[in-house]
Amino acid sequence: MRTTMEKNEALSSGQTKSARRLRAILSEYGIVFVFFAFCVILAIASPYFLTPKNLINVLRQTSINGLLSIGMTFVILTGGIDLSVGSILAFGGVVGASLVSSAFRGGIVHPVWVAVLVSLAAGGALGSFTGLIIARWRIPPFVASLGMLSIARGLTFIYTDGMPIPDIAPKFLVIGQGQVFGFIPLPVVIFAAVFGIAWVLLYKTRFGRYVYAVGGNEKSAKVSGINTRLIVFIVYVIAGILSAIGGLILTARTTAGLSQAGTGYELDAIAAVVIGGTSLSGGQGDLVGTLFGALIIGIINNGLDLLGVSSYFQQVIKGAIIIGAVFLDSIRKGRE
Repeated sequence: MRTTMEKNEALSSGQTKSARRLRAILSEYGIVFVFFAFCVILAIASPYFLTPKNLINVLRQTSINGLLSIGMTFVILTGGIDLSVGSILAFGGVVGASLVSSAFRGGIVHPVWVAVLVSLAAGGALGSFTGLIIARWRIPPFVASLGMLSIARGLTFIYTDGMPIPDIAPKFLVIGQGQVFGFIPLPVVIFAAVFGIAWVLLYKTRFGRYVYAVGGNEKSAKVSGINTRLIVFIVYVIAGILSAIGGLILTARTTAGLSQAGTGYELDAIAAVVIGGTSLSGGQGDLVGTLFGALIIGIINNGLDLLGVSSYFQQVIKGAIIIGAVFLDSIRKGRE
């Protein structure tokens, strides 16, 4: 017969395994549980939250931050940070608007596809400049992207003289206001398509593996033959292009190119990535977590608006969430 001590050891071992299993589940799916918990709380607090119209509105609002967050995920996975995405969004938006506006410097209205391509090129160019000075001259990402934040915002005001760009061609407005199947907002479809492409790029290609390798240990990645500078350069280009896409959507939604657009958007993007479980030190995280992080930011913004909470308090709440997510990330890394 088993002694009392053996039974206690077996019981203790079983409890330890259960605790490990629970931690593994929470680590893997914790963000999903948090998302649904917020949904339940907001549904109880406001009868309007779970209405189909409001949920579609949440997805529409989340699409822009979602695009920025995807680009931010690539950057943070390499151990970097990009504070310029909001300013690049504004610049890409006004560039696109200027090419389809009948009221901007001569009023020549170009085809929508020209406006889209030029806007993406503008976003990619600004992102490439940030990536170049980080990868080539080893300028800290925080400093480089902070500088680009100011440069891009300044270029936006110079380009527009600080004035809105109105009278945008109706065909362009479809980007932000169109619907698929009569009820799915086109921005949501664009976000879903970009997410799918990004997922394949990150998890099914050599480039994606290199991104994780650079963020995990850049020196080891370099010794292994990976062109670490090129990888760092590319992720900032990706972030710039996705910011420009967000700028096109925002411009089409607001029906005007606005110089002040995108102010503070970089904070929501970083928040979504960190809440989604991506480590700020790089090499750890995934796009699915970022997706749920962006959705959590979206439902919090929407829910607080429905409850009539002041926008000032909303900033405090989102800041507290960011600090909490970073704190949890630090605890997780300490355990590892």
